[in-house]
Amino acid sequence: MTWALPAIATVLLIFASISGRVSGTPITAPMIFTAAGLLLGGVSLGLIDVEATAEIIKLLAEVTLAMVLFSDASRVDLAELRAEISLPMRLLGIGLPLTIAAGFAVAVVVLGDLAWPEALLLAVILAPTDAALGQAVVTLPVLPARVRQGLNVESGLNDGICVPLFLIVLAIAHAESGAIGEGAAARLVSEQIGYGVLAGLVAGAIAAAILVTAQRRHTIDPLWAQIVPVAAALLGYTVAVPLGGSGFIAAFVGGLTFGTIRRRTANDSDNAGLLDESGDLFNAVTFIVFGAVLLGPALGHLSWAVLGYAVLSLTVVRMVPVALSMIGTHTRAPTIAFVGWFGPRGLATIVFVILILEEHQELPHEDLLLTTAVVTIGLSVLAHGLSAAPLAQRYAAWAGRHPRAEQHTTRP
Repeated sequence: MTWALPAIATVLLIFASISGRVSGTPITAPMIFTAAGLLLGGVSLGLIDVEATAEIIKLLAEVTLAMVLFSDASRVDLAELRAEISLPMRLLGIGLPLTIAAGFAVAVVVLGDLAWPEALLLAVILAPTDAALGQAVVTLPVLPARVRQGLNVESGLNDGICVPLFLIVLAIAHAESGAIGEGAAARLVSEQIGYGVLAGLVAGAIAAAILVTAQRRHTIDPLWAQIVPVAAALLGYTVAVPLGGSGFIAAFVGGLTFGTIRRRTANDSDNAGLLDESGDLFNAVTFIVFGAVLLGPALGHLSWAVLGYAVLSLTVVRMVPVALSMIGTHTRAPTIAFVGWFGPRGLATIVFVILILEEHQELPHEDLLLTTAVVTIGLSVLAHGLSAAPLAQRYAAWAGRHPRAEQHTTRP
């Protein structure tokens, strides 16, 4: 651990110096950070040589996801979203459950050693998407707005949806393996969800009330207005965990509460700048650590079955459910293929992997499960990173030639 922080700081400084040149190219930030982690990790130079179960790694990943969940949820404006709700609703309401079902079925066939709860757990771990891995897809202005917003909303909300599913399935897997009793599993899940929701509601409401009141009375400095959402995310998380609740559910619910109250008070100012910047910084460090601590060792256990599942997870398991969710919308094939392909796996899956590693009750085939998840993330970082900019430009050109076709992409 002696040289880990200097190594990470050096990577951040080097990337900062070239970030403007990298933006918009097939070389994405997560690719660079993951590759740097592989180079600096214990299986290479050994400068970042810490255990995946180390408390500092767990804390880093959890804080990062909590900030991202709060930020994404705080921006969900149901009133504005109503006009563009069809695509994300189909992706979340139809595509997400079908993706989990497909991931489970493929895991049972391809990874036959996994018990059925472990196969289902793997499917849930790999269900949430991470728009940051294909940033051009959700930021390129020439892309159809509905497609950009649909993928962005899907990425922002499916993390929060998958957290309680992950907790439930993990408890089932532990109960099936005999690590904990079924009654204890049910109680654990109810506490995680219940206390998480409660802590999130309280933290979000308190933070929004403080911010709105202080701004009306002109008693808050603009800098400290930026700090309020960060403090709210941390408050929800740190209150939920000691109570036995899920800090991630608290962060997501807190963000929804905070954003809803702020908008209803006619306060249109965006105070999430510091929250977003902090999230980006922690996200970068997380991918460096992912490459060094998780991906490097996982590649040493790579098998054809693991690689096969990773490829299927990023293609068939994602793209077929997306296509099925579009039935009845008159959506053209290029749009279905584009939306289906861009379902990268990233931060949420990394955090789920670390949480399983932190559990004291080991699953019977935990190594196979986690290796598959980590390899899938690594493949996604590479494949979605390389394809994001060129495919986004190509699809934008097609949509520009067929504007009427795109108009039907989200109509039920």
